[in-house]
Amino acid sequence: MAQPKLLDIYNKWHKFSFGNRLFSWFFARWAPYFKTIKPYVVELRPGYCEVLIKKRKIVENHIGTVHVIAICNGLEMAMGAVSEASIPAHLRWIPKGMSLDYTAKAGSNIRCVADLTGCEWQEGDFLVPVTAYDINDVVVVTGTIKLWVSKKPVKK
Repeated sequence: MAQPKLLDIYNKWHKFSFGNRLFSWFFARWAPYFKTIKPYVVELRPGYCEVLIKKRKIVENHIGTVHVIAICNGLEMAMGAVSEASIPAHLRWIPKGMSLDYTAKAGSNIRCVADLTGCEWQEGDFLVPVTAYDINDVVVVTGTIKLWVSKKPVKK
């Protein structure tokens, strides 16, 4: 089975010293709102994606921590990348909802992780587990992003 297009691009560019930076910029342009957090895709493989959000003034809230909406954006980017890298070729997905718990202050750079380990793709509602960590591996946000998964239409 051929690799999904996004994963193929990541694997080709990842070989270069600037490859992850270039891929992060490229993928953020697919959904331009992602550019607002200046994401960095640390790792992408089938079933797993990690995106880094650097703590900068532009993503901070009024108390000087990373704003939870910026974290949600990073989690959605990680979910989108892992979904594109993992979904079987006969299926497609679209986000349907997000359920998150804010568990600690996000006072540092944030790692946004979407991990499908142990999940099997199926049609209908499909929950993608997502977690955001600070630099000390403290969970600052945890939850799921709900996708609607359906068969791709048959091309004629």
